[in-house]
Amino acid sequence: MKQMKSTVKIIGILFLNAILTFNLSASNYEIDKSESNVKWTGKKVAGTHYGTISLKKGKLEVQDGIIQSGIFEMDMNSIVNEDLNNVAMNKKLVGHLKSDDFFSVDNYPVSTLVIREVKVKSDKEQIFNGDLTIKGITKPVTFHADVSNQNGKLTAKGTIEIDRTLYDIKYGSGKFFASLGDNMIYDTFSLDFSVVANSISEKELTEAE
Repeated sequence: MKQMKSTVKIIGILFLNAILTFNLSASNYEIDKSESNVKWTGKKVAGTHYGTISLKKGKLEVQDGIIQSGIFEMDMNSIVNEDLNNVAMNKKLVGHLKSDDFFSVDNYPVSTLVIREVKVKSDKEQIFNGDLTIKGITKPVTFHADVSNQNGKLTAKGTIEIDRTLYDIKYGSGKFFASLGDNMIYDTFSLDFSVVANSISEKELTEAE
């Protein structure tokens, strides 16, 4: 019995050390909004539109230099178009993107990306699996990013390809409407992201929330 108690005690100590070691190697990172950017690109038969959207906030958990999890929020009210120089046309397009035909921004002002799993493909490239929520609809996404982490600053660059029809955005889609001709809008749009995040303490992370 005494030997059993000693064994249990040793196992408990080893388990505690494992937890402490894990916590020491895990770090929290917060998105630097001033250095991060997201560019959207949408294509139609008659041409291409592109612009930017701002990150509202974001955080990552990193262990041994590898991203373990994370969450990002995009401010849908911040949608900007960069290819139309005509002020009236630019305003009309942005207003249309914010309407119920597309992102219903009044009802869904924030879109969210939650990172669930990360796999290392090479020294730089990592494969991300997560859940993307747009218009209150959540669907799984997978994308690749080039990641570097030096001196407490993490950078990640990549592209997410999104099928808008999965999020009930059907306007101008050839899947749902016939004889659209040059007015047809392709179902897939892309988000090219360049994210910068800085290492922060648990206290700073709590205050930021």
